[in-house]
Amino acid sequence: MASRFYHLVIDSREPSALAEFWAAVLDQPVLYRSDDEVIVGADPHTYPGLCFIRDDGTKTTKNRLHIDLDPDDQEAEVQRILALGARRTDIGQSTDVSWVVLADPEGNEFCVLRPHTSLIE
Repeated sequence: MASRFYHLVIDSREPSALAEFWAAVLDQPVLYRSDDEVIVGADPHTYPGLCFIRDDGTKTTKNRLHIDLDPDDQEAEVQRILALGARRTDIGQSTDVSWVVLADPEGNEFCVLRPHTSLIE
């Protein structure tokens, strides 16, 4: 039997605050909360979830793994996410790419893509 993608675990100085940001971005609820761990997901039985765990370290380099978001309207979604507390960031992307690179409130980079209809488009 193959494995299922269960959680994407994100180290965070403030797990609760960062989880609230991502819950708003994804329009998903916080499913679990303790002092050191917060889980966001569609519902308790739908995989994967985002798991934010406490890590007092400081982010010092570009992420080697990041989230890509697939909105219906790229520009409207970028503006909505910026209003939630994200910021634009430059990780060396050229000016002619079709995605927008943002960083969450703790500096984790993610991309807002143009709309897609499949995983291989």
